[in-house]
Amino acid sequence: MSKISLIIKREYTTRVMKKSFIILTFLTPLLFAGMISVPLWLSSIKDSAKKHIVVIDRTNSYSQVLKSNETYVFDFVNKPVEKIKSENAGKDENEFTALLLISGDLAKNPKAATLYSEKQVNLELKTYISGLLNKYVEQQKLAAYNIPNLKEMVEKSKTDIDIPTIKWGENGQEKEGSVELALVIGMISAFVIYMFIIIYGAQVMSGVVQEKTSRIVEVMISSVKPFELMMGKIIGIAMVGLTQFLMWVILTVAISTAVGSFIGGGVDVTSLQQANQMGGMAATTNPSEIQQLFSMLHGFDFMKIIVLFVLYFLGGYLLYASLFAAVGSAVDSETDTQQFSLPLMLPIIFAIYAAIYSAQNPDGPLAFWCSMIPFTSPIVMMVRLPFDVPVWQIILSLSILVLTFIGTTWMAGKIYRTGILMYGKKGTWKEMWKWLRY
Repeated sequence: MSKISLIIKREYTTRVMKKSFIILTFLTPLLFAGMISVPLWLSSIKDSAKKHIVVIDRTNSYSQVLKSNETYVFDFVNKPVEKIKSENAGKDENEFTALLLISGDLAKNPKAATLYSEKQVNLELKTYISGLLNKYVEQQKLAAYNIPNLKEMVEKSKTDIDIPTIKWGENGQEKEGSVELALVIGMISAFVIYMFIIIYGAQVMSGVVQEKTSRIVEVMISSVKPFELMMGKIIGIAMVGLTQFLMWVILTVAISTAVGSFIGGGVDVTSLQQANQMGGMAATTNPSEIQQLFSMLHGFDFMKIIVLFVLYFLGGYLLYASLFAAVGSAVDSETDTQQFSLPLMLPIIFAIYAAIYSAQNPDGPLAFWCSMIPFTSPIVMMVRLPFDVPVWQIILSLSILVLTFIGTTWMAGKIYRTGILMYGKKGTWKEMWKWLRY
């Protein structure tokens, strides 16, 4: 077995067997599954507490509009606002949730309604009351035109246009696509690569610094070349990252499926639709739309995306990990790495912002050039891939990334070779430039 293979095995086994790795590997999918499942479960739980709204209607026109139901109780009173405030001042709990004052005709003055409360009212309450009043005022205005069946004509004229997107292949086969799903898939992939580069690149730098400060590296250098040590460490940690990512995907899918089937049996779809409509949103949970979602998912070439994800993850990680390793070899403590790591972090941070803007125009100049520049391409290209990037652009982007990785590895190796045995002297950019010429 080669020396690099031994170093890779050492880095991989020592990190995979750590308690922190095992806990994080199994805990993270639970958190991901919880983020998906808990909101669905909570949305299915009805709030048993009724909301009491006191209404002061100066026009005496809205008592038939604001009707009480199982959730909201409207109590019309004829008192000044200040008196109601004073009656409830100093009480631990108010007798009502909010106070609604309608001071004039809303058809003539839409701002004639004001909602008072001791603490900030929630969006659901405000949206529900606004929806009832808006609908009533709209009916009043339509009735003022004195046109027979005008309301029915207006209702029939309302149209919600949802334009489906269909992709066809070289053989003419059609597949249903989705701009929204492409955006979600691209942004999630870009963020995962961004996160992994930062986490595991920092681990490479931290590992180099720890070995250097503990003088273990002096023993290791007597048996292996510095370049072999650096490459073994970089590749070993990359394998740790891929292992953890694969475990996350498998466990997240398994847990989400299990929790979803468990919660799905107890969710009342009708109640969810009523809750969404009450909040002013159209309910969209129905079997036909679920089938449409799966049809859209089939429109994406996930195998291609996964393969390119691994390639860009490895390329981006190896590029930055070699630079992080060089920085770690140039300092004597982890506190000294901050001045060197910031310039390395700026391109990564810029890449995630470029990815966000590139998602809006995946074929624009910003998206194209940032997917070619090797320091940003692993993140930006992942946003573009679901939008069917031309093959020549992918090949060109990967080629530039590989060539740049080879170049940065060569440079990092020269810095690492000198800096790993340099003690007692703080490394500077000037010193690192000298080490490159040795």
